[in-house]
Amino acid sequence: MLRGFRWQALALVISVVLFGVVVSFRFLGGEATPDTIAEATSESASPTPSPAPTLTPAPTFTPQPTTVDSVAVPEDTITTFTEGVVGSVQRLNPLLISSQVERDITSLIFQGLVGINEFGEPEPELASDWAFSRDGYEMVVLLRQDILWQDGTPFDVEDVLYTYSLLASPDFPVPEVRAFWQTVEIQRLGNFALRFRLAQPLASFPTRLTMGILPQHALVGTTASGLLEHPFNLTPIGTGAYQLEGLRSVNGQQIDAVDLRVAPTFRQRPEGTAGYLMERMRFRVFTSYELAVNAFVAGDIDGLASRSASDRETLLRLGNATLFTQIEPTVGMLIFNWDEGETTRFFSDSRVRSGLQRSLNRRFPVDTILFNRAVVADSPLRPFFWAYNSTFSYPETDPARAIELFDSANIVLPEDTDFGDVRYQFAILVIDTPAMVGLAQNIASQWSGFELGVSVEAVAPDVYQERLANGDFDTAIVEYQLGADPDVFAYWHPDQYPDGLNYGGVNDTRISEALERGRQTTANLSRVQIYRDFQVQFANQAIAIPLYYPLYTYAVTQDLAGMQLGFISSPEDRFRTLAEWQITTP
Repeated sequence: MLRGFRWQALALVISVVLFGVVVSFRFLGGEATPDTIAEATSESASPTPSPAPTLTPAPTFTPQPTTVDSVAVPEDTITTFTEGVVGSVQRLNPLLISSQVERDITSLIFQGLVGINEFGEPEPELASDWAFSRDGYEMVVLLRQDILWQDGTPFDVEDVLYTYSLLASPDFPVPEVRAFWQTVEIQRLGNFALRFRLAQPLASFPTRLTMGILPQHALVGTTASGLLEHPFNLTPIGTGAYQLEGLRSVNGQQIDAVDLRVAPTFRQRPEGTAGYLMERMRFRVFTSYELAVNAFVAGDIDGLASRSASDRETLLRLGNATLFTQIEPTVGMLIFNWDEGETTRFFSDSRVRSGLQRSLNRRFPVDTILFNRAVVADSPLRPFFWAYNSTFSYPETDPARAIELFDSANIVLPEDTDFGDVRYQFAILVIDTPAMVGLAQNIASQWSGFELGVSVEAVAPDVYQERLANGDFDTAIVEYQLGADPDVFAYWHPDQYPDGLNYGGVNDTRISEALERGRQTTANLSRVQIYRDFQVQFANQAIAIPLYYPLYTYAVTQDLAGMQLGFISSPEDRFRTLAEWQITTP
């Protein structure tokens, strides 16, 4: 184990020994068992998706005229793919992302130590390899030694140390990110090696290393607060496949287009010597989705992604597009409030929850009301993912078994509880949209056939979120974001109630133990089995009822070849096969 800090003088030698010792316990295939498992209760280490940070607006940008390149080659001779995006661009800095538009563009300019492959697995990017210590508290990362920044400066460990020092700085403007990185100790082991020491074992830690790394030499002396208004934000230098070519504007204030070109430094790397026939990637920024759609129909842009279910329906009506569809990293669940009050304490009984599960035909409302918007869900994890249990069959609708379960439940309610002619009475809380109200009403109608009094409470989004946070609901339909790791501790562990995302106060010992083991076990094969067992227990105990997985669609021009849409952990993953894209028009 590597629990000590008394070897600084021999750091370079020991780093080599260290890596040799732990390499057999690698995250990418080892079967190490931690010596000591610490109880994982820190909210800051949970994979809790955070909303886009609220950042101080960037200084007013006055674009300068841009030439296509230094030799003024006519623009139409450069193979260009133009994508429409909706929103605004203030900064092109991976640490200060405030919109999906900025995330999309910076994903091509910058790279993290770790990337996510087509199966949702972490893979080396700027790192060449990594390994956890046996107890899971430490991770050693080796860096690639053939990387150049886009200005030709060599990449090394100082860039990594500088980037993560900004994230942990007291004046870094995103509290959730800052809080996590302040719990991580980082030690330089050489020019191309470093060690992370964690406050607790965290198997999902490699996915924390996907954030883009900044060049220390271009920002030397810049603090986290100073980074907010630094010129670097609109003159970025990364290590990615594309570098900034130019920013365009019509009115001299708002950025209307961002042009990227394949970086010459990337062409020098093994992965850049072939492919990347799209020499330029142009992002045209629109103020509304309607304007972007019109531009696609007119042939002014070549690609457009859906941002919501209604956007997807719009894309499906396009006649001049090739559509690629994948499951979003989201699951819609019907959750129960285990701790709402005396009159709904029956939700804490697994027989009642299982009865509700067995009495519900989930496929019908999803296939009809959410047609072309979503597919039926059967797990708290997403399918086509390395941790998904494809061998387990979710319990089928069984009305007779549902009645048996309801009859066997032994719930003692207050004497003054009067449900009238029904077994139980409760409401389903949803956001007031036609699709969600229709879904909830269908579910309520199905349950009413089992002597249950079920109503639907449709409220505005802000009221909905407030009631969820306060535990003011009986049942609710909630969408949970699923990241690049199967760790869903934040949603289902009792430590995340009442101040976290475990809105219903789920408290099941077997589920809690599985979630703790899953985030503490760094051996990948062991984690696979843990999460497969977790999914079985989740269904057998009817912790919540999976309803649907929303669909994500990317529309591209019909003459684009080589495009594939695989695992999506975040929308910018649509560019994963960009190296193979090519225009087939003669």
